Amino acid sequence: MKRIGIALGGLLLVAIGCTATAPDEPQERTGEVSARLTALASCAEVEAAIRASALREMNKALDTIRDSFLENIDNCGYGYGAEDDAGAASNGSSSSTSGAPPSPGQEKDDGASQVSGTNNQVAGVDEADFIKNDNKYLYVVAGGALRIIDAWPAEQAHVVAKVPIEGEPRKLFVAADRALVYSATASSQSPGSGGYPDGYGGGECTYGYDCDFTGDGTSTLVSVYDIANRAAPKLLRQIALSGSFINSRRIGTSVHTVLHDGGVAFPDLQYYPNMPYCGQDLSEWQIYAAFENLRAHNTAIIQGTDLKGWLPSIVDSAGGGNALASCQGFYNSPLGDGSGFITVLSLDMGADAGLSTSTILSRPGAAYASAEALYLSVRQQATGYGYWYPGMAGIEQASTVHKFTLQQAPAAASYTASGVVKGAVLNQFAMDEYEHHLRIATTTGHVPDPNVHSTLTVLVQKSGELVPTGMVDHIAPEEDIRSVRFAGDRGFVVTFKKTDPLFVLDLADPTKPMILAELKIPGFSTYMHMMDTGHLLTIGFDASDQGDFAWFTGVLLQIFDVSQPASPSLMHKEVIGTRGSSSEALNNHLAFNYFAPKNLLSLPMTICENGGQDGQYGDVMTFSGLMVYDTTVKSGFDLRGKVEHPPGDGYDAANCGNWWANATSQVKRSIIMDDYVFSVALDLIKVSHLDHLGDDLAAIPLGD
Repeated sequence: MKRIGIALGGLLLVAIGCTATAPDEPQERTGEVSARLTALASCAEVEAAIRASALREMNKALDTIRDSFLENIDNCGYGYGAEDDAGAASNGSSSSTSGAPPSPGQEKDDGASQVSGTNNQVAGVDEADFIKNDNKYLYVVAGGALRIIDAWPAEQAHVVAKVPIEGEPRKLFVAADRALVYSATASSQSPGSGGYPDGYGGGECTYGYDCDFTGDGTSTLVSVYDIANRAAPKLLRQIALSGSFINSRRIGTSVHTVLHDGGVAFPDLQYYPNMPYCGQDLSEWQIYAAFENLRAHNTAIIQGTDLKGWLPSIVDSAGGGNALASCQGFYNSPLGDGSGFITVLSLDMGADAGLSTSTILSRPGAAYASAEALYLSVRQQATGYGYWYPGMAGIEQASTVHKFTLQQAPAAASYTASGVVKGAVLNQFAMDEYEHHLRIATTTGHVPDPNVHSTLTVLVQKSGELVPTGMVDHIAPEEDIRSVRFAGDRGFVVTFKKTDPLFVLDLADPTKPMILAELKIPGFSTYMHMMDTGHLLTIGFDASDQGDFAWFTGVLLQIFDVSQPASPSLMHKEVIGTRGSSSEALNNHLAFNYFAPKNLLSLPMTICENGGQDGQYGDVMTFSGLMVYDTTVKSGFDLRGKVEHPPGDGYDAANCGNWWANATSQVKRSIIMDDYVFSVALDLIKVSHLDHLGDDLAAIPLGD
């Protein structure tokens, strides 16, 4: 029996006075549970599920800390990450750019004949962004307001309407003479929750290598405007949401929004016995007893806390009170995924119809949507004991995948099925629906873990389950995924540790997916874009081989020939700057603008030079702004010109210290209209002719 020197106090004094023997070690259980969600019939059932989930999380945390305490004798029972484990556990967390349509009510010859639009993953499935456009107007939410800019003729671009928005406007949709604006308002924390439950904190996560898709902890306000008269928008409707914005999609006028509420964190839970000093020997049973006292203390709090105010809320100015008050459409995971909530809210922005909601008691996750379905991928971690998912024996890291069938008239997202895959997705591009099958690419582990590897799984719905029909496992051992792109019956996966293996996958037979080819080159791609059916255009980072690993260096543009899937080849390569150079487009596809009608690639860019070797960042910023390339399969990248946007002051300004997985730049977006390009920063839009880039024809401030 182990002995450990600890001075006693508090709860442990009670434990010493008892005569019980040491508890048995927790017995490993091998029971399995389906990933399928279960419907909750009443608010009482939802409340019971919250308490049950909180108890599971609390017990898991205590077990982790106790085991670490017993193992780390030389450190008096404390340390080795135990406090971090407790903090996490107590919080319950562990298409191509295409021409945009003419303005509603505008004739085609009133505006530009060729315009770029939002770079959506799926054609016809629009993604919210802070700027939208048609062939005549730009619609921008920045600087606390919705601005409508008459952008044609381009040289005369000017603001025709500025509407102050409550809160901090973040994103919008525009369709059918209406604009729907998302803004962030007050903190969305539930009464008494204290802090940021379920992994809240930080900004928007678009590239999930170093972040999770949790939202930023603010509540959300949806405002719908009539913009038939572009100079005088009229507020029609506001919907106050307690949850934090995760993602959204628009199909026609139907909008489907994913939100996350932090739920209940149960204050006053304790995870450490009052044993602050070394010096007195304790038996193992005394340590166990002390933690059992804590377990009883915490259980009483969880069971006895009044949960008034715990329910997420949706209040529509069109009437009806809190749309979630009756707890209709609530679901729970069999394993209990925290005490927070994911809600999928559906509404028709073109009408004043009611709302439709589906809500899961769960942590948040990555979202992907086709025209028919929306999928949520939630990361899971095995605890070493307790129930786990079928087919996942021996696998510690997995993801549950929940499918919602989308309906457009009326707008609704109905829970349909769930499944489970090993590993975790990088971002929305790691998921794709094709011919009623979901293809999903995941990574288990994280570089430099020697056991890291990736998996491609194909799922099909059978009744209420998403069932694997085929798999390619152990892709690129010791490397992790940096980008994924699916295109019809082909898939492309880039992994990295020191070189960039581009894997080409044959997905024509969903029961027999296979790797057709692997191309190794320096560096790695963070985003892949289909130029056409046979060519990939990518952005990422060049790399300097250091033997067992590689430093990322300058921004890397590449064109691959994949017309012969079994023998892909690199056709063209362009390296921009050195280590520290960055672009918003590296981690956010909405900033990537390849405009096929004109063979143009416009990219936000920060270029850093002077140094950048041996892991050091370049320390001189030589350019900040927009770069425009003539880009063709035949000729590769030919720099047409630049539009300069000097960085401003403050933390978010472009700089030469950008970490690769959290890339940024002063310019955020670009829009092409005939022979003009609009370079868009959060404080300023510049208009330039494509033949005279750098000569500002107009400048439109976006500040207050």
